[in-house]
Amino acid sequence: MENNIIQFDNITKSYKIYERQIDRLKEAISPFRQKYNKEFIALNNLSISISKGESVGIVGVNGSGKSTFLKLIAGVVTPTSGEIIINGKVSAILELGAGFNPEYTGIENIYLNGTIMGYERVEIDQKLESILSFAEIGEFIHRPVKTYSSGMFARLAFAVAINVEPDILIVDEALSVGDTKFQLKCIEKMKQIRESGTTILFVSHAIEQIKRFCTRAIWIDKGVLRDDGSANDVVNAYEDSLYLDSISTAESTDENSFHDLTESYEVPVDSSMVGRIVSVAYSNLDLKTFDTLQIDVLYDVYEEVVPNLLVGVAIYDRDRKYIFGPNTYLDNVQIPNEKGRHCIQYRIPRIPLLSGTYFLDVGLFSEKGLVMIDYKTSIEQFTIKSDYFTEGLAYMEHDWRVIK
Repeated sequence: MENNIIQFDNITKSYKIYERQIDRLKEAISPFRQKYNKEFIALNNLSISISKGESVGIVGVNGSGKSTFLKLIAGVVTPTSGEIIINGKVSAILELGAGFNPEYTGIENIYLNGTIMGYERVEIDQKLESILSFAEIGEFIHRPVKTYSSGMFARLAFAVAINVEPDILIVDEALSVGDTKFQLKCIEKMKQIRESGTTILFVSHAIEQIKRFCTRAIWIDKGVLRDDGSANDVVNAYEDSLYLDSISTAESTDENSFHDLTESYEVPVDSSMVGRIVSVAYSNLDLKTFDTLQIDVLYDVYEEVVPNLLVGVAIYDRDRKYIFGPNTYLDNVQIPNEKGRHCIQYRIPRIPLLSGTYFLDVGLFSEKGLVMIDYKTSIEQFTIKSDYFTEGLAYMEHDWRVIK
């Protein structure tokens, strides 16, 4: 308890839902206290504690209660019942532009947000240069934020939130906006403040980011705590649930996502591009079980150096069920990451898959896979043929013994 920076004790948060605006007035003046609303319970009797310095991913489908959970921590809303204890200064990016006055300039909004967090003007003056340097929006900092693009909004919001030395940082989908270079900068800064002891609550629809950045994950389902544990275990259980509940049918039934890379080879290089996958070459696309699968991945790097660069290859079956997805980071393989064109080879010496058609995704990432630089979905397909000698999806070494 002494090390807890966030403590939820039996927290319930409910909202009154009215079908028509007039119903609010009817309910307020009803002499018999007649109800004209339906109660929606966003969080139901939630108890949880988070320790100082933890990086925690929050997962759950839309409407599960994630945003309410974060807003309670940020103090944007108050609980209907229960007790919340927050032992530290909270900085939150809950939604794009939240907390910004659209009529104010970027500079004015920096001081507004700093004041709301309890800083004196002289303290904000000391932090201003680091905020401006991080945001990199140039002369737009002196213009009203209503004129900003979504990417500029994200840059300024993140720059303010992350440079005010918070005890708790809440990042809700903030990395989904902005170019790859800015994402890399954000991840690096988040790593730095995590190491300094800041507690980070991280929400992302790119679920792999949570597995790779967070040490712990909390799964909220229909307002209740469904699971809490290691990020890898909780995210895997969550993804399994999505599949079993047929929530991801759009992905599993998309059989028209195979891309002809001829056009993507000619993608023009612009200032926001860090790199790209140029091509993937296969030794053989008609295989038998236990044959060798070999592919050559050709990729370009446009920066002088991209730290922690990795390539991943994933195998899916025809229903887009994920079978196997190693990457060079997990296998401790260093790949060229300097400016230029490079080629690496990926081999499965004895592929254990049984008869069927399979598809490969190839991705270029940085920072343990947190930042996607380029990704090709179903870039190629291959077929495996085999005699009928077993059943299932893959062959596993085994033996039988007659005991009696």
